[in-house]
Amino acid sequence: MYAGAAFGLIAALALTACGGGDDSDSNPLTGSSTGSAGDGKSIVVGSANFPENQLLAEIYAQALESKGLKVTRKFDIGAREVYYDQVVKGGIGVFPEYNGALLAVAVDPKSTATSTEDINAELKKKLPSSVEILDSSEAEDKDSVTVTSETAAKYNLKTLADLKPVAGELAIGAGSEFKTRTQGLVGLKSVYGVEFKKFQPLDAGAQSTLLKLLQNGTVQAANLYTTDPAIVEDKLVVLEDPKNLFSSQNVTPLVYKSAVNDTAKTALNGVSAKLTTEDLLDMMKKLVDDKEDAADVAKEWLTSAGLGS
Repeated sequence: MYAGAAFGLIAALALTACGGGDDSDSNPLTGSSTGSAGDGKSIVVGSANFPENQLLAEIYAQALESKGLKVTRKFDIGAREVYYDQVVKGGIGVFPEYNGALLAVAVDPKSTATSTEDINAELKKKLPSSVEILDSSEAEDKDSVTVTSETAAKYNLKTLADLKPVAGELAIGAGSEFKTRTQGLVGLKSVYGVEFKKFQPLDAGAQSTLLKLLQNGTVQAANLYTTDPAIVEDKLVVLEDPKNLFSSQNVTPLVYKSAVNDTAKTALNGVSAKLTTEDLLDMMKKLVDDKEDAADVAKEWLTSAGLGS
C-alpha cells in the first residue's frame, strides 16, 4: 500500500513540501520546470516521499533515458492522496506504483481483490481513461504490522488475529493516512476486530522515527514496509495476515497515456520483467545501510539486469 510502495531510515519531508497540483511548478530537486507530462518534449517521472519509491522512480527515469527519451524528475511529492491526481491530470507522466494500494486507496476503496491478477484486472476496468497501468513486476513491498521479537514473545503474537485480545494495551505507529485507510486501522478493526489503545501518527515515509519509537517501546507495533532492511537486521517480527487485509503490492508503472509512446512502454515493461523483491531488498540495503546514492544504485541494477545504456 502499499500498500507501498520505503525508505527505511530517512525522515521524509512534509507532504506539502512539493506536492502542489500546478503542472508548471519548478522541481525542487532539479530546479527545472516540469511542464506538461504529455507535451512530447519530456516525460515527467514522479515519486512519493519515501526513499524506495524515489529509487524506483530513478530506475524508471534511467531506463527511459537509456532509450534516448528526455526525462524530467519530480520526486518526493507526497503520499498517494497528493500525487495521484497529478498523474490523472497529466502533471506527471510516469509513476512507480504498488498495485494493491493504488486500487484500495485511490481507485476503489471498497474492492476486495487481493491477488495480483484480480487487482490488475480491476485497475484496468476502473482507472480513469487518461491513465493506465503497464506490466507489474514480481517485486512486492507490502504494508505490515510489525513488532519486536520481545513483544511477539510476551504476547504470543504470530498473526494479526493474535492482536485482538491484547491490542487494547498497545500503541501502534504509522503514517497519518493509516488511520483512515481500509488497509490500515479501519481494516484491522473490521477484518480482525483489532483496536489499539493508541495511534501514533507520523508523516508518511518517516520510517526512521517509527523504527526508533518501536525499538524504544513508545509504540509496540508499527506499520513497516516489508522491504525495510531493519526487519531482518533487528530481528523484527512481521505478523502474518491470513485474511489478506494487506493486498498484493507489486511494483507497477502508472502512466499518463499521452505522455508515453511505445518506446517508453517497452522500457518500463522491461524493468518490470526483471525486478524482484530480492532486488529491492538488496538495493534498499545499499541505499539505507551503505548510504549509496540512489542514482548509482539504480544504474548498477539496470546494468546488472541488462537494461542499462
